[in-house]
Amino acid sequence: MKPTRILIRGTGEIASAVACLLHRAGGLAALQASRPPIAIRRLMAFSDAVFDGTAQLDGLTARRIDDPAALASVWAAGEIPLLYRDFALAIRECDWDVLVDARMNKQHSPEAQRGLAPLVIGMGPGCAIGRNVDVAVETSWDELGRILRHGETLPLRGEPRAVLGHARDRFRYAPQAGLLQASATIGQVVRVGEEIARIGHMPICAVFDGVVRGITRDGVPVESGNKIAEIDPRIGSVTLTGIDHRPRRIAEAVAAIVADAVACQSAPMEA
Repeated sequence: MKPTRILIRGTGEIASAVACLLHRAGGLAALQASRPPIAIRRLMAFSDAVFDGTAQLDGLTARRIDDPAALASVWAAGEIPLLYRDFALAIRECDWDVLVDARMNKQHSPEAQRGLAPLVIGMGPGCAIGRNVDVAVETSWDELGRILRHGETLPLRGEPRAVLGHARDRFRYAPQAGLLQASATIGQVVRVGEEIARIGHMPICAVFDGVVRGITRDGVPVESGNKIAEIDPRIGSVTLTGIDHRPRRIAEAVAAIVADAVACQSAPMEA
């Protein structure tokens, strides 16, 4: 892949996996965020770079920058920039070749983004080819990683995949808006009824014995209904770090789309 400037919206595990694969393919990938991330699988993402300045994933480093003038130096150092800046400014202040919306906001359809870059890639529910994105990737387990160049992505449906009989109850959601106070840490074993976090005076507790696979960073403001924690029943055998199967499949599809677009641009004109 020739040097291609790619802005990835989001800092969660899927956005981070996309950044890793595109970086390793030779693309100039950068993440973008403009508010404290609520990501829960933080050891499988670059999201903590917003708070700590840097974060590591799969042998790579993401570095927070607040000024797009620092993009070139971070890329030159072999790192992935995390541009903490308003999106409207971030997209305008650099000549991006590709925009990838990896925010995975399932409650709201992505806004119209076509034209903000020569190639706009969306993923998950609400993507309509030719309306708000140019190409899309399915994120549901039914058609995971499928590339769509026509039509719309599948609507949000069904329950999360069950793990040892636990599906939706693996996740804890904010009962109200406010600052999250984390009582547990990623990797901690918790028992049913044990408090793992609270928002204001409202405790959030584990509903079965398990290990905390993910939890939103302590002190981050959340909205009512936000996913803020995950408890996994596979005590002693759950993966807490690295790039998981689903993010990798999605990232591979995004990398294929970008590689195909670059190849088409590089192909010689027929006589």
